[in-house]
Formats: sequence, C-alpha cells, structure tokens
Amino acid sequence: MLFESIVYGPIHSRRLGSSLGVELMPLTHKLCTFNCVYCECGWNVPVNSPVLPTREEVKAALEESLKKLSNKDAGNKENGKCLDAITFSGNGEPTLHPDFKEIIEDTRALRDLYCPDAKISVLSNSTQLGRADVVEALELCDNRILKLDAGTDEMMRRIDMPVNKELTVAQVVEWLQVFEGDFTLQTCFLRGEHNGKKIDNTTPDELEAWYRAVEQVHPKQIMMYVIDRKTPEEQLEKISRSEMESIARPLIEQGIAVHISA
Repeated sequence: MLFESIVYGPIHSRRLGSSLGVELMPLTHKLCTFNCVYCECGWNVPVNSPVLPTREEVKAALEESLKKLSNKDAGNKENGKCLDAITFSGNGEPTLHPDFKEIIEDTRALRDLYCPDAKISVLSNSTQLGRADVVEALELCDNRILKLDAGTDEMMRRIDMPVNKELTVAQVVEWLQVFEGDFTLQTCFLRGEHNGKKIDNTTPDELEAWYRAVEQVHPKQIMMYVIDRKTPEEQLEKISRSEMESIARPLIEQGIAVHISA
C-alpha cells in the first residue's frame, strides 16, 4: 500500500482524527531506514537516485489542499476547524528528506493561515534523531510520534531490520531523551517468524526490557498498536485486545497515558 500523491486525504486516523497526509518520500516505492516486517508499504526498494518531492512542490500541494478545506483565501481570516491534524508519514521515513526542517517551517505558516486548529504531527522511526536539524524540526511540531518497537537490540533488528546494522536500542533511548518526555512513544506488538527467526516482543524478558526503556524516556503518551493491514511478512500474528490491555496496565498504574489500537 503506497501513497501516490504528495498530499492525500483527509483520512480518518484511529490515532489522530481527521488527518491530511503529507508524503516526503518517493511516490512510487518505499524508502526507509527500517525494513519492518509489518510495514503496510512493503519492503524497501533499492534505487540509486530516488526522486523526492521538492520543498516547493510540497508547499504548493499543501497550500492547495488547505485552501479547499478551509473554504477561504489568504485575505479572509475567518474560518472554522477544518482538520485535526496535518501528518507527515507515508512511504518511508519523512525525516530523511534533506529539506525536512524547512518543510516543517512552511507547514507551520500554512497551517496558521488556513487551518490554525490543526496539529502538525510527524510519525518517525527515530533513526534520524542524531541529527540536530531533525530534532529542531520536530521541536516545531505539535505531535512527535516516535517509534521504539523493542527493548532489546536483537528483537529490534528482527522486527524493524534497520538499514544501519550498528543501530542500538540504547542509542535510540539516548536520542529520545532530548525531548524530555514531550513526545508520544509508538510501539507495535506482534508475534511470528521471519527468515526462520522467531519474532515476539511480548515475552516477559522482552517486555521487561521495553518497560525499562519507557522508564528512561518517560513519554507523555504511548501509542500501542497491532498489525491491522496486509504485511510483507505473512507469518505474523495479531495480538489480542486483552493481551494489549495487560501489557499497558503497569504503565497506566504509573500514570502514563496509553492509547491502544487493537
């Protein structure tokens, strides 16, 4: 499932409400620093020179959509709520775009003009948080939704299959701490098998490691979700709602806001 336009929707998001999507990766294939076994966009496609939407193209497409949704032009300052969110997600990791910070700055200006109640949201896999420009851009957003699918290196590599083979959970935890808890942590729980290796981030040992990571980064909210669409690896199991609630219970008892999509 690929998004074939720079701006798409609005769609109803189970997490964000009425959301206008913005695609910064190629429109013809997935480009990501992860190759997650559960990704609805499928596997990464090796391309020597991927074509990304330009900053100017993104700005023009976004302004056109926001104008239509707000039913106003730049000279009319009165408008109602037209969206819940403007969300950067799609065919890969949005923070890979070389002009990501500048695009976020453009988006803030357009949001303020046309749909001031909309929250700027970014769904990121956290792999680019070692870059100062990405952190600065995310600090300009209303919702930073940042992934951590496992508490151990081995399980993270089995689930997310990072392109950077040296990436560690400790590294991601260190990067996440820069936001001092002002972000939403996103985790997909699943079981199954890939290339003969068992995948299960719900075992007692894996959960204990994940809970420790959560304690270190202390997010303001956690989004826990399960596989919901066709996955590139077919040997995966959807976790039940009751098991998800059991996993969330210790966090809720600590006063952490938890949203379960199951």
